Amino acid sequence: MQFNTKDIMNKTMKKLCLGLSIAILLSATSVVVYAAGKKATYTEDQFLNTFSGKSKKIFTTKLGAPFKKELSVKPQGASSFLGGVGADEKNSKRVNVEMWYYKNIVNYDTKRTYKETEITFVNDKAMNIAFFNNR
Repeated sequence: MQFNTKDIMNKTMKKLCLGLSIAILLSATSVVVYAAGKKATYTEDQFLNTFSGKSKKIFTTKLGAPFKKELSVKPQGASSFLGGVGADEKNSKRVNVEMWYYKNIVNYDTKRTYKETEITFVNDKAMNIAFFNNR
């Protein structure tokens, strides 16, 4: 039996190229999956400058859906308790207040993030932003 070194070299090169191509594809796929799973984080100033006064749509576009939402509800009997203090309710527009909560998106130092970020929306605009670790 006679071995043809040229054929052996061609087969070896084909296998090497195929293996290298598969390795490149797998590594490129894992980088894309890692980038898609990695959430962006912000410093406090970056977050406030980026999102203060912005709409809910901007938050969902840049941060995705919050892990929790709460609606503000006026307690029953609040008008009688306040005794007419403030605006006349019959002539004022309805105000919708909603709180959204995100986890681990704002850094307070180089290695740690706040556990929760609370955004309070008043009529679809971010009016208050707070960072918490004690919840």
